[in-house]
Amino acid sequence: MGLIYGYDIYLHPRNVAGALARLADLAPPDRVVKPLEITLPGGDRIVLPFTSHFESEPVDCSAGGTLELDTSLMFDADDSLREYARTIGPEPGADGRLQIGYIYATIRFDSLLHPGYTSVECWAATSRMSRLFARSTSIRKVFTDLTADSGGVCCLFDTGDGAPQQVCWLNGEPTSEVVPGRRFPDLQALVATWPHSGQ
Repeated sequence: MGLIYGYDIYLHPRNVAGALARLADLAPPDRVVKPLEITLPGGDRIVLPFTSHFESEPVDCSAGGTLELDTSLMFDADDSLREYARTIGPEPGADGRLQIGYIYATIRFDSLLHPGYTSVECWAATSRMSRLFARSTSIRKVFTDLTADSGGVCCLFDTGDGAPQQVCWLNGEPTSEVVPGRRFPDLQALVATWPHSGQ
């Protein structure tokens, strides 16, 4: 089994539509896919330039549960991304950004860490992309900015292999804590710093 690294964003359920809209803003402007209509808990609808399970049929998440998205996202080129492009492609566009995909996004409307919060878990499709996720400051910035812009309480970089998780954003501030670590011996200690209610 290959490496599966990803960024996990935790946010109030009321901010999910805004987070998905900001994620859509990162899609390549020239990507041609049939728009995907999602019905969110509470009945709000949003249209995204992605697929779900590689299909474009409408998805009803009004009862909650989990939403799976297949995304391709744009990142400002840094040294790690340029090196990745030299071996994998594609070349940077005229705006200096690179398209990376597939990046899979799992939206858990009741997150595993705290049912009062929703998680948006964006993970790499390949081991090589996972290593890129670990090295690229530009990719990290996109996901921490997405957390901040969406009113998220926390962004974690997770290697999924039992290694300490890196806390990139917490309660409105960038950080570089690890879990387990001195400040947060476990994930429960981290979650205890979030506002009590995700509602």
